[in-house]
Amino acid sequence: MRNMKQVQMTKEGLKALKAELDKLVNEKRPSLVERLANARSQGDLTENSDYSNAKEELEFLDGRISELEEVLKTATVVSGNHKRDGVAVGTKVTVKVSGQKHVYEMVGEWEADPVNKKISPESPLGQVLVGKKVGEKVEVKAPAGKVEYEILAIE
Repeated sequence: MRNMKQVQMTKEGLKALKAELDKLVNEKRPSLVERLANARSQGDLTENSDYSNAKEELEFLDGRISELEEVLKTATVVSGNHKRDGVAVGTKVTVKVSGQKHVYEMVGEWEADPVNKKISPESPLGQVLVGKKVGEKVEVKAPAGKVEYEILAIE
């Protein structure tokens, strides 16, 4: 397995990844193994699409399980108690952009969900916000031009 960098995440993110791994290992994988065994018992495997599909799904699932195990080995939970140091993983940041307020939660890359305003330090907005403090302004390059964000609060 490749060497992975240390992964920062929130306590909630760690809990969610552990729950996903548990579900994959204890529910989905046994079900797929059973489906594969049933398909194998149907005889000629060269023309058995159910066998081929189940085998492919199992390989994909095993890859995801390995990936999650590696992430969990290198995961570090961050608390967000370091808000005095500026925006970081585990903090919520309130910004003003185009006259409107938005609240973003800075999370680890494995728990990022931009639709729900959970951004990672690897995202374009996250990159410019990390380490910044209340009152500072940052710019993000967007397809329509530069967008300016003003940091109003960090929790």
